[in-house]
Amino acid sequence: MLLALLPALCARAEIPGFAGGHAKLQTTATRYPEGSLWRDALGSSDLDRGAELRLRWQQRAGGWEAAADYQMLTRHRGAPALPPGFGAGQSLLPDDDRRWWDLTSEIDSSEDSLTLQRLDRLHVGYSSERVVLRLGRQAVSWGNGLLFNPVDVFNPFDPTAIDTEYKTGDDMLYGQYLLPSGSDWQLVQVQRRDQQGRVNSAVSSTALRYHGFGTEREYDLMLAQHFDELLLAAGASTNLGDAVLRGDLLYADTADGWVGSAVVNAAWSWTRGGRNMSGVLEYFFNGHGLGQAAYGVDDLAGEEALLARLQRGELFAVGRHYLAGSLLVEMTPLLQLTPALFVNLGDHSALAQLALRWDLRQDWQLLGALNLPLGPAGTEYGGLRVAEGVDLARGPALFAQVAFYF
Repeated sequence: MLLALLPALCARAEIPGFAGGHAKLQTTATRYPEGSLWRDALGSSDLDRGAELRLRWQQRAGGWEAAADYQMLTRHRGAPALPPGFGAGQSLLPDDDRRWWDLTSEIDSSEDSLTLQRLDRLHVGYSSERVVLRLGRQAVSWGNGLLFNPVDVFNPFDPTAIDTEYKTGDDMLYGQYLLPSGSDWQLVQVQRRDQQGRVNSAVSSTALRYHGFGTEREYDLMLAQHFDELLLAAGASTNLGDAVLRGDLLYADTADGWVGSAVVNAAWSWTRGGRNMSGVLEYFFNGHGLGQAAYGVDDLAGEEALLARLQRGELFAVGRHYLAGSLLVEMTPLLQLTPALFVNLGDHSALAQLALRWDLRQDWQLLGALNLPLGPAGTEYGGLRVAEGVDLARGPALFAQVAFYF
């Protein structure tokens, strides 16, 4: 269906405000080891396929703007998707069940496939020299984490995600006030619906952030009411020699009391053998995570704060301590390779990843990744224990995506 639309899109009909878009085709092949619950249900391997069409529209008049992004998404689900936080899980198609506005409609569905259309951006705004105001579906990103980002509670990316071009939008009021010093205040108010479909302040978010800007360093302060919790956060970034140091400290007032999480990282860039390179090393402390060295599905049962974050897609880790690193190597100006390693320091399991980004030609791009879980059964990446001899283990997974931009 999406491919049939490409000739018309390439013609670029004279639509006022049309700002282009893209079409993407992707597939993920996954193997399941012996003893895995998924192998019992699906066999030794599985192929998951999907496609996306995005059309962008934008109009400006003086300080006013209006924008809308249309999406058509389809996915053939060769396997049931795992919940967020269980290793390199498959990505679910977005929905608007809990968002303020229901801008998603189903086109077709069957037992193993789903096609839908939706508006991922829809907002109006006004901006001047000092003020920015936007109302509607949009995206915002906060925090200094480069792989894990606990402060970014508004639809953050999975640390293992390869395609990070667009965050899923939320229905919000966003405001920014720029100070003469270059520092600024930002306010976000996200409205949502509860399980009964009612607009409810108990599931909304209101956040105020101050970003201090200096010549040598920057810092952030955040105060938020997120769902039913109070959040306090502070972060900073600074240069140290050839490296850039960043970090955040977040405290959440949960039903079990105050819980702290933290992330700190260092990033470098250099040239070796005529190739541009950059590296990241990051430590993440997940205060909501499980403290033991082996995990099972039953261990998550009483962890309400952890489960809520996993289910909302705010958190992608079930343990406490993580060390992660990545290295970007520019093989040619059009081809980049990025090996990465994500290590759970508590259970000593890991996920090794090799990602590829290749600009095939003008307007065409290929993304690829090989994910290799490492660790025994009863660990996060080795497979959470379900019962004796049965776990949620996944083997190597190969991801490929080709994108056409117009």
